Amino acid sequence: MDQDDLAVGKQKERFHALDNLRVLAFMVLILYHIGMFYVLEWGWHIKSQNQYGWLQDVMLLTNQWRMSLLFLISAMVLGVLLGRYSPWSVIGERSRRLLLPLLFGMFVIVSPQVYVEGTVNGIFDVAFFQFYAEYINPATNWLPEHQSIIGLLTWNHLWFLPYLFCYSVIIAVCYPLLAKMVSAWPAFMDKLRYFLPVTVGLTILIWLALRQQYPTTHDLVNDWYSHAKYFFVMLIGFVIVRRPAIWTQLMLRRRVLLSIAMAMYAVIIAYRHDAFGSLTEAEQSSPDFLLMVAVVVVTNHWCWLAAILGYGKKYLGYSGALTRYLNTAILPYYLLHQTLIVVFAYWLMPLTLPVWLEFCLILTFTVAGCAAGYELVRRLSWLRPFFGLKGTATKQVIQPDSTQTANALAASDGRSA
Repeated sequence: MDQDDLAVGKQKERFHALDNLRVLAFMVLILYHIGMFYVLEWGWHIKSQNQYGWLQDVMLLTNQWRMSLLFLISAMVLGVLLGRYSPWSVIGERSRRLLLPLLFGMFVIVSPQVYVEGTVNGIFDVAFFQFYAEYINPATNWLPEHQSIIGLLTWNHLWFLPYLFCYSVIIAVCYPLLAKMVSAWPAFMDKLRYFLPVTVGLTILIWLALRQQYPTTHDLVNDWYSHAKYFFVMLIGFVIVRRPAIWTQLMLRRRVLLSIAMAMYAVIIAYRHDAFGSLTEAEQSSPDFLLMVAVVVVTNHWCWLAAILGYGKKYLGYSGALTRYLNTAILPYYLLHQTLIVVFAYWLMPLTLPVWLEFCLILTFTVAGCAAGYELVRRLSWLRPFFGLKGTATKQVIQPDSTQTANALAASDGRSA
């Protein structure tokens, strides 16, 4: 074991913290996607007749960083694995765990979402199997205005998987160079007063240079702002897990980081509600104004991520049977959850239930559906690979060491959007 491996592996609780943080992040994701059904003005696949403007303020709390957190955790796991296995073996494993579920999800799991969306929005009025025949036909002439270069086939919420795969391949291929650069990192940069401003500053440059010119598309091809943002997050995660002193700094400064994050969030909400007075179009398009917005948004983004990692290291460095179970189940849950939300919301809409009851039922049915789906999948050896699980159904047992924990993390590395 070389020095880097020792530095990565000597604190087992770090891997447990990542396990627990991932479970919590996915809980937030389910609530967020249900919230998209009810939030006013934000477009989604289907929308409730009951929509609320105040929900935007609530959802903005996580909107700025929820996907970055998943990329950050993935990169930290990747940094651990690349310190123990060859880059090509890691790429092979990620190919198997991410690409096959992506294809299966696009052809099977996502299709009900597209059908419900098209039905509710009056795009078409046909039986599901008639729709599906056109959905999987790359040469279809049906609904040309809704097609991409692969026809009607889409990955919807599964966009995270191809993005994660591409970034992981790049980092793995460049691993020898990246590892050498991180090892040569000057010690003073491990101090948060240097590390965080540099990280925020580089992200501000990305925000200013690409955000307006390349709005988010999730199409992989033209999504350059998202690529720059999330790949940079991956690089930062890689650095953090290989420079343990940085994570320790985040833990020690967690209260300060949380305070700054909450202050930036408060500024964003105040701005949305015109607390600073009416801002003219000229002010909004001025370089100084855009720079000010970038500083607030990016500082909010990174301070939430830093605070979450800090609190995770402090309080979530434990392992339990439930955490291990859920981490293996994360990818199947991720594949299934949004389709279940859309379908159950569609079924419940005609009942015109009280909103609180409808929300509780959608949440309950979605979690129960994910749990039932996972329990079915993990018992069928032929189905397991399509959900990112190993092909042989094995009994889940307590994993005693950090190497096994890292393997379990890698086994369920796909998550949501």
